[in-house]
Amino acid sequence: MKKKISIIGCGWLGFPLAKHFVDNGYVVKGSTTTKAKLKTLSNAGIEAFTIQLNEKGITGNYPDFFKESDTVIINIPPGLRKNPNKNHVEEIQHLIKAIATQSIKNIIYISSTSVFNDESDFPVINDSSAPNATTRSAKQLIAIEDALQKNPKFNTTIIRFGGLYDSQRHPAKFLAGKTNVSNPEAPVNLIHKEDCINIISLVLKKNIQNEILNAVHPDHPSKKEYYTNYCKEHQLELPKFNMEEKSKGKLIESIKLEQLLNYSWKQAL
Repeated sequence: MKKKISIIGCGWLGFPLAKHFVDNGYVVKGSTTTKAKLKTLSNAGIEAFTIQLNEKGITGNYPDFFKESDTVIINIPPGLRKNPNKNHVEEIQHLIKAIATQSIKNIIYISSTSVFNDESDFPVINDSSAPNATTRSAKQLIAIEDALQKNPKFNTTIIRFGGLYDSQRHPAKFLAGKTNVSNPEAPVNLIHKEDCINIISLVLKKNIQNEILNAVHPDHPSKKEYYTNYCKEHQLELPKFNMEEKSKGKLIESIKLEQLLNYSWKQAL
């Protein structure tokens, strides 16, 4: 019998992830917040649902979305840039309650390395480091991680990705030509979308449960070095960095991930 998975959030990462699973023989249910995207998902072989979360509850046919799925992948950013007062924790709490009523065995939650604070001494963050960031977004991610891990109804694996990019959506394109760019000496913590998809796929394939994995490419050049070189190579206007203020940052290690998954990185920085 084919494994069934439900992917909440079929956007920039979630849609190609869903297509990857379809191509590998899974039955995939995918959610979007807009009816306009339903056909796009269906045309890719994904069973499409319109699901929306809010602080009061969930709208959409979520019982059928979860029905008979073994694993749910939660891939929803907090969205606090557009709505800084939103309580994303409350939204996910409604989702947890809905999942707990189903026969879901495993959750994969896509989190972020932003749960760790940037410091002037660039601390090395390893797999035993405790989240310590204090931004509103980070505190909500930390609370969601905790709520998922404490729920006894299912197993939860958390994947904390660094800065996500691909050739079309690369942070250097946003920095090109900018002036007074902060934190020039901070190490970069990036990961290509292809590696993200492969990592999630391997976590599912290898049945990794109840783990927290940092997922960042092992190369960490400084922000100034990396983005200057990238812009030169791609004929983009060079960014200008603020060298007056002390840089803050962190260096994220992904050693546990590499060991558990026997992982070889697909994309160089």
